[in-house]
Amino acid sequence: MCRLCSPATPRALCPEASPLLRTPETGSGSAAAEAVRTKISAAPLPELSGQKGTRILLKGGVILSMDDEVGNFETGDVLIEGEKIREVAASIDATDAHVIDASGKIVMPGFIDTHHHQFETGLRSSLADAIVVNDGKPENARNYYESMLLNFSQHYRPEDVYINELYGGLAQLDAGVTTVMDVSQIHHSAEHSEAAIEGLRDAGRRGVFGYFEGWWDGKEYPGGAKRIREKYFASDDQLLTMVMGGEIYIEGYEEAWKIGRDLDLQVALHVVTTFGMTPTFDELARKGVFGPDNIFIHMTGMTDDAWKAAADAGAHVSLSVPIEMHMRHGEPPIQKALDLGMGVSLSSDVECTMSADFFTQMRGMLTLQRMRANERALNGEEDHPKLLRCAEVIRHATIEGAKGLRLDRQTGSLTPGKDADILMLDAEAINVAPLNNAAGAVVTLMDRSNVDTVMVAGQIRKWQGQLLGHDMAKLGRELAASRDYIFEKAGIDRNLFE
Repeated sequence: MCRLCSPATPRALCPEASPLLRTPETGSGSAAAEAVRTKISAAPLPELSGQKGTRILLKGGVILSMDDEVGNFETGDVLIEGEKIREVAASIDATDAHVIDASGKIVMPGFIDTHHHQFETGLRSSLADAIVVNDGKPENARNYYESMLLNFSQHYRPEDVYINELYGGLAQLDAGVTTVMDVSQIHHSAEHSEAAIEGLRDAGRRGVFGYFEGWWDGKEYPGGAKRIREKYFASDDQLLTMVMGGEIYIEGYEEAWKIGRDLDLQVALHVVTTFGMTPTFDELARKGVFGPDNIFIHMTGMTDDAWKAAADAGAHVSLSVPIEMHMRHGEPPIQKALDLGMGVSLSSDVECTMSADFFTQMRGMLTLQRMRANERALNGEEDHPKLLRCAEVIRHATIEGAKGLRLDRQTGSLTPGKDADILMLDAEAINVAPLNNAAGAVVTLMDRSNVDTVMVAGQIRKWQGQLLGHDMAKLGRELAASRDYIFEKAGIDRNLFE
């Protein structure tokens, strides 16, 4: 341990002990720079990261910027000052900055999940074999709609909402997902809504609070949107922002759409053929009510006319490819959305059935699109679709998600002036080495074990494989206790083998 650290400071966070961390050089520069150096030297880097005056240089990494003007670098540097990215180049001289050795790492923007039901975190894998709605067959009696929305979710207390939101957010941070739209269909009361917001906030990442329906008091949703907007989201220039849920299978959805648009919020909704939504969605298409503020989740089974209306309106599409294939939402419409030139992002959906890590989402998109295109090529079709490439898939997992959530001015690429939402991925790990193609390694080889360091708005949230700032063992016990309560109230015995 060095003189700067307390006895409780992990060795990995000690600036003298860690081979990856070097503190600023001393003895040169202006008085102002010297003052910054003095302040920085008072604490280990992760504690000061993201603060005004803290400069961090990621040195010698493989840079995937997701910005065509910035470009990519086989060996390059990223300079961060406070919350912002200041420079991305082949080599940067910044003698007053902390230097993090990024050699052997892929440096890229954080992943952006545009649709995740985080309140279900404690029920992970409980519906691993479920389809989305009951088809009348005995083996599908335990389906998502009846089991989750009509049973489990009815028993959540505000404290259950909070621990599920917090733990789910931290778990995704650990996997490199720095931004989420949380589709929290759990707004039974004002207390439930506030618990969801607090859980998002305390996870410390960029979050979009998806204000969807609840079931209890009948007063919170959708009318509570104005109160929530004014209290928590008066500014759009903060880590947490807001989207209005407007499910068209909910009676009175027109009011939710109007409230959302009156508050200048995007309106998001699930569009799924198995919910019997096609006629209503077609009616909305004919009425011309779609707009660039719409986020359509899944978009399975819709008519060509509805697709054209959505595309012409500039609506965004969020795809949850593994879940859509697994739970019978309908075939993920990857090619349809791409052919229409629509903005397409990726999302994890429900952890009660499938992992929320983005390596799973990217591989799902890549392999399904290529399977379909390859099959058409094998059948002799001359006009078969172009095969998706790994770099394109990463765009859908990053900058396209930022655009879909109106956050592309803040995040989604390594662009000077944007917030420093950055990943360092281990490209020398046993599952990747030797590195031969950067985008290919990220999409086809990596998993959460490769996520070495995660920054959100310049603050280091995960450092050298270690999630910072939370007692995960304690939170895990709280999550399990919440799970036990919900299972008991739902009248379901937890059986590990059924």
